[in-house]
Amino acid sequence: MSNQKKIEQAVYQLLEALGENPKREGLLDTPKRVAKMYQEIFSGLQENPKDQFTAVFSEGYEEVVLVKDIPFASMCEHHLLPFYGTAHVAYIPSQGRVTGLSKLARAVEIASKRPQLQERLTAQIADALQEALQPQGIFVMLAAEHMCMTMRGIKKPGSKTVTSAARGIYKEDKEARKEIIAMIHNKEK
Repeated sequence: MSNQKKIEQAVYQLLEALGENPKREGLLDTPKRVAKMYQEIFSGLQENPKDQFTAVFSEGYEEVVLVKDIPFASMCEHHLLPFYGTAHVAYIPSQGRVTGLSKLARAVEIASKRPQLQERLTAQIADALQEALQPQGIFVMLAAEHMCMTMRGIKKPGSKTVTSAARGIYKEDKEARKEIIAMIHNKEK
């Protein structure tokens, strides 16, 4: 568990280092608020995404399972600025073993709640599902806007970074990968 007081002290010192007065009215409780916020947005450091796949059912189903447009937010470990977007998680069960659909979204949530790189986040989600279910194939795609590219540096709001991780059939079979990408991009009416 993170240390609330240490975070508060660090935020207080940061405000001072920026030339701000942490004792002025508007900033008095800022260190406490920021510490509480950081404990929430970095809560994934206390959990493992693969632990979400404890509910496994034998259904005899061996076709595509896709949960798409899962919103997520994370923090870029290089600048401690947010990046946010959507995740798409697909797998083809092996031996009919499926998991609860909400578990896929929960794994995304946990993996995103830590200092991250989008590339690592994508792989961690795929690896957690692989370890838990050993499916025939896994495909994870994330599309996100990074505030480190919007607020600073290049300053290009609206630009998206897309990453993917393919395992099993989706890594080996180009047609299967094309099919899942088409399913992800399909907008139902």
